[in-house]
Amino acid sequence: MSQPLPPCSILLLAGGRGQRMGGRDKGLIEWQGNPLIAHVHDVVRPLTDDLIISCNRNQDRYRRYADQLAGDREADYPGPLAGVLAGLSVARHDWVVLLACDAPRIDHELIDDLRRAACAQDGPAMVRQGGYWQPMFSVVPRGVLPALESAWDAGERSLQRVLMGIGVQAVDCEADDVRLENFNSPEWLRS
Repeated sequence: MSQPLPPCSILLLAGGRGQRMGGRDKGLIEWQGNPLIAHVHDVVRPLTDDLIISCNRNQDRYRRYADQLAGDREADYPGPLAGVLAGLSVARHDWVVLLACDAPRIDHELIDDLRRAACAQDGPAMVRQGGYWQPMFSVVPRGVLPALESAWDAGERSLQRVLMGIGVQAVDCEADDVRLENFNSPEWLRS
């Protein structure tokens, strides 16, 4: 029998510019009758009492899906690492699940696999899909915040590079795993 997983905070990253969606706020774009953020929320809500959304606009609309909101410290959408820094700084649990707001097919099984991998090595875990790392599907200990902040202060903007430098456990998924589909263009919304 496996050990129960420790409590986790869940950080949904919705702070991007939405360039591939014509500047629209991706988390609020409708798919199958609800905003993308609502689909992800429905999956992760039962897993945590600390659901954080990192968003830089439309906070009033995101608030209903979160226990806490966080925003980038710098203007002009500096990237996912900025959202992770903001979210980790307010997270209430020692483990934080990082997910994109535009991956509505994520499921509990994959999240739990990531959590188990992270806990087993007491460090970050990340999906590796068909050989490619996917930092928007990760679990990190909140204790990596100082390392992430140092990297940011040194000019690093890639979450993947920072986590790889710390050491990360892979959770391998097939290249065509639908749970990892990001809705990055209007064409994806038709599926």
